[in-house]
Amino acid sequence: MLAVILSVLTFFSTLAGGLTTLKNQKWLYRIMGWTAGVLLGVVAFDLLPEIAHEVNHSGSSFTRPMIALVVGFLAFHVLEKTILLHHAHESEYGRHVHPQVGIASALALAGHSFLDGVGIGLGFQAGNAVGITVAIAVIAHDFTDGMNTVILMLTNKNTSSRARVMLLVDAIAPVLGAASTLLYSLSDKWLVLYLGFFAGFLLYIGASDILPQAHSKESSRVTISLTVLGALFMFIITRFI
Repeated sequence: MLAVILSVLTFFSTLAGGLTTLKNQKWLYRIMGWTAGVLLGVVAFDLLPEIAHEVNHSGSSFTRPMIALVVGFLAFHVLEKTILLHHAHESEYGRHVHPQVGIASALALAGHSFLDGVGIGLGFQAGNAVGITVAIAVIAHDFTDGMNTVILMLTNKNTSSRARVMLLVDAIAPVLGAASTLLYSLSDKWLVLYLGFFAGFLLYIGASDILPQAHSKESSRVTISLTVLGALFMFIITRFI
């Protein structure tokens, strides 16, 4: 149940990202710099140590969750490039913009957000500490999901009102994803593989998606510092938890 409660925060994070994009873009790139650091910190200071702990406890091979990490990284890379969701491709959209493309892309992002919520729920199945840090990562990252939903809608000539509707769909999706994990559970063997897969997913989003976006307009010392502080923040959080 705690997973569902925390997933509600992703609802507000997604809304905040989308509404900020609609109204004011002054601080977006610095926030993305911070978010990239947070995601890196979750992978390095929480998920990988948890995987190592579970592997040592069970005596299983460390290679299997690392294969899952690579699969998670490459799966979302292939998915993103295949359906052209990457924010850096805005210039390509200009030659063939259609409202339906924006809606389809926003729905794909909502599906991705649903999996974010599933990630929170399965994180709590691995333990409260893992669940809380995964929730922090998803809450931080869903701010940029809200941004991208609005950007994809507006780039493809949809109205602001339509963009707000799709933003709401994207915001609700992780809550539904977290709630769905109340209906099933994974064994320890599959949870370790899930943690590896989700680590690869977060690593891809942070290093290959959000961080390049953060420096796409202006690479400043402030943005770089915020990335470092984001990673340091997660180091401190994981030490206390």
